[in-house]
Amino acid sequence: MTFQPLPTIALLGTGGTIASTASSSTALTNYTVTEGVDALLMAVPALSSLANIQCQQVFNVDSRNITNAMLLKLANKVNRLLTDPDIDGIVITHGTDTLEETAYFLNLVIKSAKPVVLVGAMRPASALSADGPLNLYNAVLLAASPQVHGLGVLLTLNGSVHAASLVSKVHTSHVQAFSSHEQGSLGQITDGKLQLFQRPYRAHTTETVFQLKGIKKLPLVDILYDHQSAGLHLYEAAINAGVQGIVIAGSGNGSLSPKAEKGARLAKQYGVACVRSSRTGSGIVTSSQNDARRGLIAAHALNPQKARILLMLSLAHTSERSTIQSYFEHY
Repeated sequence: MTFQPLPTIALLGTGGTIASTASSSTALTNYTVTEGVDALLMAVPALSSLANIQCQQVFNVDSRNITNAMLLKLANKVNRLLTDPDIDGIVITHGTDTLEETAYFLNLVIKSAKPVVLVGAMRPASALSADGPLNLYNAVLLAASPQVHGLGVLLTLNGSVHAASLVSKVHTSHVQAFSSHEQGSLGQITDGKLQLFQRPYRAHTTETVFQLKGIKKLPLVDILYDHQSAGLHLYEAAINAGVQGIVIAGSGNGSLSPKAEKGARLAKQYGVACVRSSRTGSGIVTSSQNDARRGLIAAHALNPQKARILLMLSLAHTSERSTIQSYFEHY
């Protein structure tokens, strides 16, 4: 019988609820990031049966505090680690509030087929029913699985496996807080066994045009939420602040109120790229025959927060509207 060595997984800590504690074991809110990634590893000794773990603390913050500079730092570290032939995959612990944004950013800029898995928790480590330990176990299991090579950046919580391009946080507090909507999850982890149902349908990682070499700072992109009786002032403020792009969280199929339409015209006048997304949370924002004339880009399947990520990276590479539109159709 041939001995198969355990894979080596780099475990990168960034903070979040999974690394937080509260004042009591029944408190599920008002917690603080207190634990480093080493403490998370020690809390799940069964991980040693899955892989050889190498821990690194990249930063240790609530995910609402993550900046563009942190995204670049994390992505560059992941890319460097994945060039090491001794590293078989990466697990990143992360807060759930902006988890989908970081996952999607990495999905666009990581240049490796090796597994990269993001994981978090909806309950702090101090809770009676903390979900972090099992989520972390499943994340390492996933990253150590040969069958997920080439699937892009993945996310796992509460036993579900999601593609970074599809997943969104859809609940404020339930442990089943993430969904891939109509497209569905990629699979499930049940009783320590991975079952895959499908593959991601959008281009990712090695298939994208995005390279981080030479990028020290990402273009500034704002998200503006449209509504009844919306004003023009937020568009004027964004343009005056020097944004290079605006994502409009429009109603329905990316519909814009009269002042949002005026804001988009003003943005075009100042050379600011504008994306029509939707505040509904799911569905496709279809291209309009008027988009090119109005200088607008349809977000297609991306919600506003992910559309912002893609627009930032797009503007770091090109200002051509038709090219950016093609990115939204493929990524």
